[in-house]
Amino acid sequence: MKIGVITVLFGDRPLLVALDYLQKLGITELEIGAGGYPASQHCKTEEMLADKSKLNEFVKTIKDHGMRINALSTHGNCVHPDKQVAAKFQKDFENTIKLAEILEVPKIITFSGCPGDHEGAKYSNWVTCFWPDDFSKILKYQWEDVLIPYWQKTVEYANSHGINKIALEMHPGFCVYNTESLLKLRNAVGETVGANFDPSHLIWQGIEPVAAIRKLGKAIYHVHAKDTKVDKYNTAVNGVLDTKHYGDEINRSWVFRSVGYGNDMQYWRDMISNLRMVGYDDVLSIEHEDSIMTSEEGLEKAVQFLKESIISEPLPKSMFWA
Repeated sequence: MKIGVITVLFGDRPLLVALDYLQKLGITELEIGAGGYPASQHCKTEEMLADKSKLNEFVKTIKDHGMRINALSTHGNCVHPDKQVAAKFQKDFENTIKLAEILEVPKIITFSGCPGDHEGAKYSNWVTCFWPDDFSKILKYQWEDVLIPYWQKTVEYANSHGINKIALEMHPGFCVYNTESLLKLRNAVGETVGANFDPSHLIWQGIEPVAAIRKLGKAIYHVHAKDTKVDKYNTAVNGVLDTKHYGDEINRSWVFRSVGYGNDMQYWRDMISNLRMVGYDDVLSIEHEDSIMTSEEGLEKAVQFLKESIISEPLPKSMFWA
């Protein structure tokens, strides 16, 4: 395994400046944001598809720093009920696939998306319970009429461009948000769809990451290194469903934290060991959304923490005499 970073963290500065900083930290693996909600500050996908000189400059800048693009991410909602919103995300997604094909990047990171509750809806509708019956009807519409047909077509499109791994981040607010929903979609549309395993979104739902890792197994295509701290006092009063602003840390039931500030070293070592046991030997891509720390401090602490936890050397075939 290797330590990587999602570059959208440093969208406030030029790519060259960001890479100079990451190089000093010993980072060699990059997850480049190419569209979607965070936009594409470092990767102007449409421009590079139209102008080979800009593409070459982008590639050279990364290679000159001794780095590799491990994945392109375009976190959007391509099944958004507002057709204009969906079209924008879809364009980003298709351009990201085209760019990944040219760059020979093996995987795309995104969300499953979440439709509305009917054909004429304006906003997405994330269902969190079965009853009243309205909710089960919404789920049936979302999955059978929208989500599965969309991803069947999208998998075909991705495969036609040589992309065989689409890692969906299991994120509340979207139809794929936990282990079961990820596997449900994967079973319906094929093994091109897998998981971007981000434990931060699972922890506050009460999901045990190690149990999820063992269930997902070979379906894990990418891993985000991001932590969550569940506030036992606020949760004891209000539970984990929380709509307060992320900046209201002291009153929230949970907050995103830099790796090691939500859970301890052994917790993360157990996750990393189990990732290895199910065959994952790729990047741990640090995503910083800790509102209590600056980007630099949060990232540097995460890198230091992961260096003490990561398993990087391959096992020799002759290790076990039996």
